Amino acid sequence: MLRRPVESAQYRAIRYSQRLAEAGGVASVGSKGDSYDNAMAEAFNSLYKAELVRNKGPWRGLDDLEMATVEYIDWYNNRRLHGELGHIPPAEHEALHAMTQPVTAPLKTS
Repeated sequence: MLRRPVESAQYRAIRYSQRLAEAGGVASVGSKGDSYDNAMAEAFNSLYKAELVRNKGPWRGLDDLEMATVEYIDWYNNRRLHGELGHIPPAEHEALHAMTQPVTAPLKTS
């Protein structure tokens, strides 16, 4: 059986790990299959269902829910006051963080 030398997902994972190491970061997900693997995604899905899908429905159709989802994600990322971030929106926190970090060279794509 012939296999491709490097699967694209593996290549992205390698580049991600390299960039994370260069930035001095630590991956925020657990190892494959442990209980922390999807915790952040599951927490967000629970909030999304509770705050939007159940509380704002019923929906006339998929298009209405899709547009509401786009608006919810925009609010969630850009205007929501986050208690763990000093009651500022995540986008504002990211901007403040970016202003205090040294600029690093971009990864080579070759």
